[in-house]
Amino acid sequence: VAALLGRSLCGWVCPFGFVQDLLGFIKRKHTEVSLRTHGGMVKVKYVVLMITLFISGTLAISLAAGVGQSYKKAMGVFAAPFNALSPADTLFAILPRIALDVRYSSLETLAAGISSVQPLLWSRLIIMAIILVLGVYVPRSWCRYLCPHGAALAFLNRFSFLGLKRDPLKCTKAGCRTCVEVCPMKVPILDLPWEKFTDPECIYCLKCAEACTTKAIKPKFP
Repeated sequence: VAALLGRSLCGWVCPFGFVQDLLGFIKRKHTEVSLRTHGGMVKVKYVVLMITLFISGTLAISLAAGVGQSYKKAMGVFAAPFNALSPADTLFAILPRIALDVRYSSLETLAAGISSVQPLLWSRLIIMAIILVLGVYVPRSWCRYLCPHGAALAFLNRFSFLGLKRDPLKCTKAGCRTCVEVCPMKVPILDLPWEKFTDPECIYCLKCAEACTTKAIKPKFP
């Protein structure tokens, strides 16, 4: 799907991306991230991806070789490193599970459960809270800087059949930066080729096309 449609899954399918879009409506004026800071932070999600793939890959190889059980036991919940701390997993899996436990537990069982809450759960809740608050101030901050799924899709986004094109006859580039300003991923649209661009950070949300007063930006496939 990424080879055909790039990171459109991030823009149109991802439920955590939708949550971030909703959070973006809380503040009318968002925090502006400098280009230098943005350029450095973008690389963080690739580091997260490499760490995740390294742990998962080495564990898979050791298990396939029949010598990985001790490795898996030692890693514990971090044998699935991304899921162990993912704010999306916490929001859509852990919290609903806790709600069900609360709904069907007695007061005594609930009190015992609260007293035995593991530090990992608190860590997950704190990480989720930080990411959600950050999403209020910086649009799509999780997608921009931390999501390893987005990093994996970004590799293929460069070769995606789907892209965007900018009509040079309609684009009033001089003095107009509307498309760049509304882009939640800070894609430098005006610096990219006009005939077709497939920037790895573009999620094809089409906010740039919607905001363009001259309708100079359109999807292009292939």
